[in-house]
Amino acid sequence: MSTSTPRLSPSAVLDSMPPVWLILIGIVSVQTGAGVAKNLFEALPPAAVVWLRLLTSAVVLVVLARPVLRARSRTDWMVVIGYGVALAGMNFLIYQAFARIPLGIAVTIEYLGPLAIAILGSRRRVDLLWAGLAGLGVAALGVEFGSLDPLGVLFAVLAAVAWAGYILLSAATGQRFSGASGLAIGSVVGVVVLAPAGIAEGGAALLDWRLLLFGLAVGVLSSVVPYTLELNALRRIPPRVFGVLMSLQPAAAALVGLVLLGELLTVWQWLAVACVIVASAGSTRTSSPSSS
Repeated sequence: MSTSTPRLSPSAVLDSMPPVWLILIGIVSVQTGAGVAKNLFEALPPAAVVWLRLLTSAVVLVVLARPVLRARSRTDWMVVIGYGVALAGMNFLIYQAFARIPLGIAVTIEYLGPLAIAILGSRRRVDLLWAGLAGLGVAALGVEFGSLDPLGVLFAVLAAVAWAGYILLSAATGQRFSGASGLAIGSVVGVVVLAPAGIAEGGAALLDWRLLLFGLAVGVLSSVVPYTLELNALRRIPPRVFGVLMSLQPAAAALVGLVLLGELLTVWQWLAVACVIVASAGSTRTSSPSSS
C-alpha cells in the first residue's frame, strides 16, 4: 500500500514562507530583472524592453485579476488612466537611466521620489534628520556627477518624480478598484501609451523569438514575481515593516549591477546608497503607528 505526498498549491507554498523572505526574494527578483534588461539594451532599445515588460505583466495581471470595466465613473477612469501613464513613465524613464548610468546609482536617485513623499507628508522633527541624511547622499553623488552621464542622471531624477506621482495615484486607484484590478487596468494603459515608442524603436527585433523570451523573463522577474510576493507578504506584516525592507532596493540594485553587469561603484557612490537606505528605513520606521 503506497502513500502519496499531497501536492501543495502555489498559494499554500507562499503562505508557508515567512513574509520577510517573500519581500527579500521580490527585491532580488525585480533588480535581477533590471540587470537582465540592461544586458538586452545592445540588441533591443530600452523603450522596447520596457514595453515588453509592461506587456507581459499586463497579460498576466488581466488574466489573474479579471477587472470589471462596467459601471465605472468618469473620475474612476481619469484616476486609473493617470495611474497607468505614471506607471509607464516611471518605467520608461528608469530604463533610460539604466542604459546610461550604473544600476545602483539609478535606483538610488529614483528612490528619492518615494522618500520625498514620506518626508514632505510628515510634520515630525525627526524627519528633518532623515531629509538631511538623504541630502548627504545626494551630496555624495554630487562628488561623482562629473563621471556620470548627465542625461542618465536626469532620467533617474525624472523617474523619481514619476515614482512619487505613481505612489499618489496608486493610493487613489486602490480606493476605487478592488484587489489587483486597478493595477491590471493601469498596466494595459501603460502598454498602450508606450506602444508607439516601443514598437518604433524595437522594429523587426521584436519578432526575434529569442529576444521575446528575454523580454518575457524581464516581465516575469520585474513585475509578476515581485507583485505576487509583495501582495502575499502585505497581508501578513505591517506596512511599516514592508517599507523598511523595501529600503534595501538601492543596495540590491548595486549588488546586481556588480554581479551581473560588472558595475563597480566608488566609495562616494556606496556612501550615497547607504545614506538613502538609512534615511528611507529611518523615515519608515519612525512613522506614526497609526499608519501601519
